[in-house]
Amino acid sequence: MTTDSHFALLIPSSLLEDVKALAAQNAVSVNQFLVQAAAEKVAALKAPSHLSQQFVRANRDDLGRILAKANSSTAVADDERPEGRPA
Repeated sequence: MTTDSHFALLIPSSLLEDVKALAAQNAVSVNQFLVQAAAEKVAALKAPSHLSQQFVRANRDDLGRILAKANSSTAVADDERPEGRPA
């Protein structure tokens, strides 16, 4: 279980007004909005490093087996490409 921490944040009033408006539009508290925004930013900044680590650990043989399964001819009902959609 995680514990919450308190953190005083100085934010320009013009930005705070935008945050309040967007939080209200999304029916969340300002706190929840800011926590989600921080989480999204952290994830975006961590993603390149995480993907690089996964690339190093990847096994080309495993990828081949996975792709071979994906190319199977097993049809799924109602999973046709919509008309006019390129192949």
